[in-house]
Amino acid sequence: MADKQKVVLAFSGGLDTSFCVKYLTEDRGMDVYSVLVDTGGFSADELAAIEARAYSLGVVSHAVVSKTDDYYQECLKFLVFGNVLKNNTYPLCVSAERIFQAIAAAEYAREIGASAIAHGSTGAGNDQVRFDMAFRIIIPEAEIITPIRDLRLSRDAEIEYLKSKGVNQEWHKAAYSINKGLWGTSVGGKETLTSNGYLPESAWPTPVTKSGEEVITLTFTHGELKGIKSDAYGSETFANPVGAIQRLTELASPYGVGRDIHVGDTIIGIKGRVGFEAPAPLIIIKAHHTLEKHVLTKHQLTWKEQLGNFYGTMLHEGQFMDPVMRNIETFLADTQGHVTGEVHVQLAPYRFTVLGIESGYDLMSSTFGSYGEMNNAWTGDDVRGFSKVASNQVMIYEKVKAGN
Repeated sequence: MADKQKVVLAFSGGLDTSFCVKYLTEDRGMDVYSVLVDTGGFSADELAAIEARAYSLGVVSHAVVSKTDDYYQECLKFLVFGNVLKNNTYPLCVSAERIFQAIAAAEYAREIGASAIAHGSTGAGNDQVRFDMAFRIIIPEAEIITPIRDLRLSRDAEIEYLKSKGVNQEWHKAAYSINKGLWGTSVGGKETLTSNGYLPESAWPTPVTKSGEEVITLTFTHGELKGIKSDAYGSETFANPVGAIQRLTELASPYGVGRDIHVGDTIIGIKGRVGFEAPAPLIIIKAHHTLEKHVLTKHQLTWKEQLGNFYGTMLHEGQFMDPVMRNIETFLADTQGHVTGEVHVQLAPYRFTVLGIESGYDLMSSTFGSYGEMNNAWTGDDVRGFSKVASNQVMIYEKVKAGN
């Protein structure tokens, strides 16, 4: 008897990927090797429960690929360096996580010699593109199987199919879909399916339990968050910024900080809305940007803004592996040499405020003058001459225009 075809399935344990296991094993006669890529969104208990579910459905093997530290070092770090907020709002919570998970799943498939690779994305969203692109780039010889998309299945049809296969789990459809990760949690519900409506308090993953105000101090070293000073924890330093991100999430989430709704353009050309709760990314990026405005030159800031926006768009659209991304990362990393100092942030219910910074590289120094008051590096005659030269070409343009 011929060996069964080996297929790797990017597995989350939800309805869609559970359907995929049964369909691939029983309808397609394949050996399914499920893989879950952990980028910081699962507890140990959750990972164990997902593994048990995979084996109960009939997989040959289940693997967990731990990628949280790599996720930060190879991706999230550059979102901070680039101050990346899609449409000046969204820190790419899901966008970054999905493409990174897709790449890791494809690398696992290549490692074990699978001839096929599958994912449970529907035909309606961004994830199908991200997974397809990563699979085609990393393991182009493998067959890509997408049962939910190809069969155009409804949720009810998937449930009925699983019941027919003896899987009688209660597939409760929650009012809100929640996707938790290191870089934030996305929230989708009926309010995000239309252009008007905000998520109710009950939809957000973390209830607001803190009141009043609290000032915390974030310590950045070469652009990376390495320390947090707070009333709750005292002064802490972190060898790995992943720990700092997790601690900042613990501090800020109970204030209801970092909630918003993003409106954006999907890869497949339609508009979409998604809610998110991402206190650590929003605070880190705003604090980091404030520090940069003090220690970098105006031309550094200008080019960083342009390249950061481009980097975020490419990542969002699944183009993380394009070589230009490595070029931009080199530039962004090179700008961080002086991005070292402390940023003071005030937390309050539903908001945060960046109060100010302290840095040995601060270019806003009284040694060189005080804005609007006094200068020590030039005279009034210097400015008069500078203004004359700087305005000369436009003055000539206006004279020529008036004479024609």
